[in-house]
Amino acid sequence: MSEVSGSDVHMADGAKMVEDIDVERIMRMIPHRYPFLMIDRVRSLTPSVRAVGVKNVTINEPFFQGHFPPKPIMPGVLLIEAMAQTAAVLVVHTLDMIDQGKLVYFMTVDNTRFRKPVIPGDVVELHVDVVKSRGPVWKFNGVAKVGDAICAQSDFSAMIVDPPEPPAAG
Repeated sequence: MSEVSGSDVHMADGAKMVEDIDVERIMRMIPHRYPFLMIDRVRSLTPSVRAVGVKNVTINEPFFQGHFPPKPIMPGVLLIEAMAQTAAVLVVHTLDMIDQGKLVYFMTVDNTRFRKPVIPGDVVELHVDVVKSRGPVWKFNGVAKVGDAICAQSDFSAMIVDPPEPPAAG
């Protein structure tokens, strides 16, 4: 039985774009949980090609308590993490690994630029494109945007790994 989540759209090149992956499905795809789950949904995904994640930034985010209380700004490294989580959903979906508990680890972060602060009330779109994949290693280009403004951009790579085995009962 196939599972339906969101709607599927067939592209001219035969690729099957998925629209609207909700947070419940995201949590079946990646291990991140509050307070470190940085994406609320994936708006669109074309397997092996690209994905667009969404982060709704609210004043209730725990990092705003210390970054910076008089003028809250989302830490730039968390924008990169949100791009990486979007990329992890893209990889897990592409390889049909939902509910398998796979981990996607950062390997490199390059050419990173922070352009505009992200503040409470912003809706950040996380545009992630696959640059290359070979075996378990994937390379991406990511851009975080609020509206048409680029807030951050980065090239990064990641590797798919099995989770560590739990220690033997003893």
